[in-house]
Amino acid sequence: MGAGGPSQRAGAAPDGGWGWAVLLGCFVVTGFSYAFPKAVSVYFKALMRDFGVGYSDTAWISSIMLAMLYGTGPVSSILVNQFGCRPVMLAGGLLASAGMVLASFTRSLVELYLTAGVLTGLGMALNFQPSLIMLGLYFDRRRPLANGLAAAGSPVFLSALSPLGQVLLERFGWRGGFLLMGGLLLNCCTCGAVMRPLPGARGGAREERLLDLSVFTDRGFVVYAVAKFILVLGLFVPTIMLVNYAKDAGVPDAEAAFLLSVIGFVDIVARPACGALAGLAHVRPHVTYLFSLAMLANGLTDVCSARARSYGALVGFCVAFGLSYGMVGALQFEVLMATVGAHRFPSALGLVLLVEAVAVLIGPPSAGRLVDALKNYEIIFYLAGSEVLLSALFLATATYCCLRKPRGPRPAPDGPSGAGDAGEAESDGEPGCPPAAAQENHVGPEREQAEEEEEAEAERKPVLGGSTETMGKGAF
Repeated sequence: MGAGGPSQRAGAAPDGGWGWAVLLGCFVVTGFSYAFPKAVSVYFKALMRDFGVGYSDTAWISSIMLAMLYGTGPVSSILVNQFGCRPVMLAGGLLASAGMVLASFTRSLVELYLTAGVLTGLGMALNFQPSLIMLGLYFDRRRPLANGLAAAGSPVFLSALSPLGQVLLERFGWRGGFLLMGGLLLNCCTCGAVMRPLPGARGGAREERLLDLSVFTDRGFVVYAVAKFILVLGLFVPTIMLVNYAKDAGVPDAEAAFLLSVIGFVDIVARPACGALAGLAHVRPHVTYLFSLAMLANGLTDVCSARARSYGALVGFCVAFGLSYGMVGALQFEVLMATVGAHRFPSALGLVLLVEAVAVLIGPPSAGRLVDALKNYEIIFYLAGSEVLLSALFLATATYCCLRKPRGPRPAPDGPSGAGDAGEAESDGEPGCPPAAAQENHVGPEREQAEEEEEAEAERKPVLGGSTETMGKGAF
């Protein structure tokens, strides 16, 4: 495992040092992975004209890209466990670039699906997941901030790639634009090269299970996966539809493309700021509720802006959407890491991405068909916002009702109190709950000290689980 796979956890996370180079690589990869499927929507009008197809047909390009990004998650997990992060990312960068280069020579929409959709999407998937795994290995105490900074790559690249795509389309056509953007994707290979293993890390990935399915026994993981499935049904629809919606409303092409940049500019600020907020001592134990609040705000933005037609109203929508969307992006993987722990995160991430892939194949294409049938974007925004709102309410309610431990006294341990009993109680504890009351009438000073330490530790645990060690044991 000299290439830096997830089993290399013997070395402690440095929370800095070379980790900042890893963070920069993750920033670039995240930017390409999330912004690229949205940025190619700039070319949809030209593709519709050249191939004589409807909007729903061209929307499949973005959907297939995202579906490959998510759906090949388990494959990426297996490859990373087998070969390590660095070689997988190098291969992924080559595939992503080759897909866009080949797409520039296609003569049919099906060929575009196979090249720009399948091949480029697979390449980005082989970059995206390993970069997040390496980020989790290099950061622990500063992990919420690191996740927020890495997630900021998405809006930064979206604000750049969308207007760049419009310029390339005007000067070189969609074929020339695809060819040049394929060259840009070779930068993913550079990002893969910096993903070196931690010093003193041990090998032995082949001794583990290649895909840990035991995460499905964790109630917190199941709740998270269901919430993400509902969320993804509507989360990406507004950004994919926005440019063409604005063009149909009479907004000039350049100004319509700039709307995605507005979302990106706000998103750039929102993600690091939200990551820093999530890392605060009093906020981190409740990061799941903060994630639910961000989704709630995003859904309300979609619903309230469904009738926006003027350019000023669309800009206002983009500002509000960028803020809430940035919060969702900054928190989604931090919540998953807190839920399952670092040891099971590679497998959990791959499985969650697979679940999301199904939603990606349902959401945007269905929205495109509704646009073609109804010639009305208003119902699309209502539908997408309702799905995001449902996801937020489900996650918050399930976390509060199903994952919280009941308050109240617990039976006293059979043996004498000590570090072992305190550690066992810590695994079963609920953040924010007081320690169990002793069953005896008189409690010794050692037991009082142990209970005080237990209570202090419980205050630091996230709502969806305990510390990294207890998470790996399936605290639920």
